[in-house]
Amino acid sequence: MITNRFDHYKKKPKRLALILAFVATVILALLLTEPAALPQLSVATAGLLLTTAIVLGGASLLIFLNAFDQGRTKSLLRFDWFAPVLRKQTSASQVSHSLTGRLLRRIVPAKYQSNRETKKRGLIRRGLRKLGISWLASPLRRIVQGICLATFLGLFFYVCWPYSAKPIPVKPISTGWVFHTIENESGEFVLSTTIPANNTSTAGDKLVLIDEGLKLTATAMVGEFNVSRVDDANIYLLPVGELTPELLDAFFTSTGPWSFYQADPTAWPSHYADDLATKEVIPAESFLVIDPLVSLSTAIAARSWVWSLACAAGILLVCILIPRGFCGYLCPLGTTIDLFDWAITTRTKRFQVPADGWWVDIKYYLLVGTLIASVCGVLISGFVAAIPVITRGLLFLFEPLQNGLLRNWHQVPAIHVGNWISLGLFLAVLCLGFLRPRFWCKYVCPSGAMFSISNLFRATERKVEDTCINCNKCIEICPFDAIKPDFSTRGTDCTMCQSCGGVCPTHAIKFVERGNVVELKVLNDPPTGETSLGRRGFMSWAAGGAAAVAGGLGLTGVTKSWGANLDDPDAFLPVRPPGSVPEREFLQMCIRCGECFKACPNNVLQPEGFQQGLEGLWTPLVVADWAGCESSCNACGQVCPTGAIRPLPLEEKKEARMGLAIVNQSTCLPFAEKEACDLCVQECTAAGYDAIEYMQVGTQVDDDGNPVSDSGFLAPVVLTDKCVGCGLCQTRCYHINVKQKELLSESAIIIETGEDYEDRLMTGSYIELHNG
Repeated sequence: MITNRFDHYKKKPKRLALILAFVATVILALLLTEPAALPQLSVATAGLLLTTAIVLGGASLLIFLNAFDQGRTKSLLRFDWFAPVLRKQTSASQVSHSLTGRLLRRIVPAKYQSNRETKKRGLIRRGLRKLGISWLASPLRRIVQGICLATFLGLFFYVCWPYSAKPIPVKPISTGWVFHTIENESGEFVLSTTIPANNTSTAGDKLVLIDEGLKLTATAMVGEFNVSRVDDANIYLLPVGELTPELLDAFFTSTGPWSFYQADPTAWPSHYADDLATKEVIPAESFLVIDPLVSLSTAIAARSWVWSLACAAGILLVCILIPRGFCGYLCPLGTTIDLFDWAITTRTKRFQVPADGWWVDIKYYLLVGTLIASVCGVLISGFVAAIPVITRGLLFLFEPLQNGLLRNWHQVPAIHVGNWISLGLFLAVLCLGFLRPRFWCKYVCPSGAMFSISNLFRATERKVEDTCINCNKCIEICPFDAIKPDFSTRGTDCTMCQSCGGVCPTHAIKFVERGNVVELKVLNDPPTGETSLGRRGFMSWAAGGAAAVAGGLGLTGVTKSWGANLDDPDAFLPVRPPGSVPEREFLQMCIRCGECFKACPNNVLQPEGFQQGLEGLWTPLVVADWAGCESSCNACGQVCPTGAIRPLPLEEKKEARMGLAIVNQSTCLPFAEKEACDLCVQECTAAGYDAIEYMQVGTQVDDDGNPVSDSGFLAPVVLTDKCVGCGLCQTRCYHINVKQKELLSESAIIIETGEDYEDRLMTGSYIELHNG
């Protein structure tokens, strides 16, 4: 009966493959063409549809290739990724008959293949064996792991490294040009020069024309022009865009002279933002957004849609085809643990524990506790989820080294107690390998628990055929203890790494569709001694679940009682990055991954300690004494995986108020009548905000209300309608007057936050907020 059913599947597999391919093509066509009948899709929905198309296309390809399988296993889907054992085909040998294996045996020269009759190993097998038994068993998995870890490190250390950005020098290409005339027929603007060396442009160049007679502001910028032709003393220009009356007035009402620039020197600087956009071929937060625990817990805690939920749904969809594939192939923390185990923990067996203790279900209890806390509005997934743990660990461990070696050690911020706690957590995760290899991944990781639960809906799984000789090699090599003593599979733990298939001497292990039961090995052979859950097991699970719920509720209570206390008027209010959502929602959405710290130039953003208790630990705050927010940077919002910091374009970011600069008149040097000082004015003007002016203050008046001559003095005054709280003024005052001259004990101008001092929007435009 079962055989007949699979014969039915095998009759027309190519037709099924074509149907799946057609559906995938239709989805891709809808995404690419965007017809008017299709409603406008959000980025998250489009990403989820794209993932669905990729999964369907992959399944179609696998079904199509499997139709050429010459083996005895009748299956609809089959994965054979352990082909590099590459044994030569002989009449007496048992080899995989998959299409992949047959193609490789034909393509790869015979000297690279192992000969079963002569027992001589091929070059490929010998090379893989030197790398390790796991490389020999499943080289594809190791290659994918290496690529993913290298990609993660590249995103972290290169893409998020802001110091490759260089400001475009604002220098004219040539100066001293005089407007001559406008050609009637061609409409060309003709400018002349008496210095032929100035005429370095060629036809086709795009130039920005600046009126030198005006101060270098927006009004001096005439417009962009294309060079149509040049001669010895003249240049002929055509305006880019429409010829407006304002453009004509600029020429006819000004006497010049004129200068040419490559870019608009009056434009808002954008070199940090441009540098990140150029390097970000893959989004820097890619690995964070596909951790489903991060997205789900954030959405629950904040009671709002989080865009990364679609990415998490996408990876769970992929894991229907490749069960728990994230853990086996993609997770950079898992690969790092593998390397640490290989280098250190496997060198000693002293502390190892058995594989069947009470600890095997810790990950499920942690998952329950994390979600219970999220329901209560407390986000703790950033403390225990896989990707935030490794991101924050690398940040606090290696970012100071990178900063010190590539820049200067005096530019490395001080390490606080919160940093040490995070480092301790990261090292504890690695050192769990002393108990068992990949102990964290097998028994503790709550992100892995989510994938284990999703394995209940897997479409493929590992099966063992009756050619199994009970050699036990598969159990010994399995990195996740997913193989039972009778060699069958624990479905929730298997990651489809296929290491077991690579070491099986009889090729009895297959990776096929879930319902395939053809030629299977008899269950419970050899006897396992395993029993059903039973009363004791049920009570143990119930007690563990109750403890997890109690732990989640208890942690919620502790966090709330020793938390931000936002309802207290005297509560600590940190200066948050520009574009941060309101503080209550911010604490519910920030996963403490540290990605914004890494992308922030000059370490303006630093991790918060216990100023807001446990609730604020490791969240980003602006330390303006150290550095101010760069006007050309919007990186923190671009790399935030949950939207706690909104991804603002520079036009929006420069309008978003982080706080308000407040002058302490009792310590400010001009106000205290100690000496003249306009450091804050200079810094604010250089940044382009012009929010602090050096004005006459303290002027006395006589009885008639007239100002008394020689009274008053010049001092800095903050224009509240222009200040965005970037902190550059505080930085300058602190470094010059406090650190260098030692005139003050603290900066005389500081950034303060509060309802009237900052803008914190969940949605909407900051430009419209101020101009509406």
